[in-house]
Amino acid sequence: LILFIIYGFREGLFTSNEKLIEYIAGYGAVGPIIFMLLQIVQVIFPVIPGGASCLVGVLAFGPIWGFIYNYVGLCLGSMVVFYLSRKYGLRLIRKLFSKETVDKYLGYIRTNKFNWIFMVGIFFPGAPDDLLCYIAGVSKMKWHQFIWVILHGKPLTLVFYSLFIDVLG
Repeated sequence: LILFIIYGFREGLFTSNEKLIEYIAGYGAVGPIIFMLLQIVQVIFPVIPGGASCLVGVLAFGPIWGFIYNYVGLCLGSMVVFYLSRKYGLRLIRKLFSKETVDKYLGYIRTNKFNWIFMVGIFFPGAPDDLLCYIAGVSKMKWHQFIWVILHGKPLTLVFYSLFIDVLG
């Protein structure tokens, strides 16, 4: 994984949508699986902006299949993040995000508002949803609550990205 990330940066895969699309297309029928794995990885290691990778999915596979591959990859990645956060806690989160940002969102889990903030953050584009998934893992949120929000909240954001790029294209 680390070698792929290094390779991706050297080849410009994470800075050029065209290069990433070309790279994925080079794998033919296995391309969607590779793309979904990339989506999972970009949630776990948030080095690629999520919105950018969603746009790549739509550009590479069209609005419908791009939506489906984005949805599957991002939901699975979010679930992995929740699990990792539950298992490794704040130590992991603090290695991935700035102290100020983590502390800001940790303040919310000490209130009764976190589940609401989490839901709103997942339902609308532009929120730091990867970080919110990590924070949810150290909150009192139950697995079934987390999964419900992820499965129902991700489509709205992805439809926004899919329609946005389809209109521009």
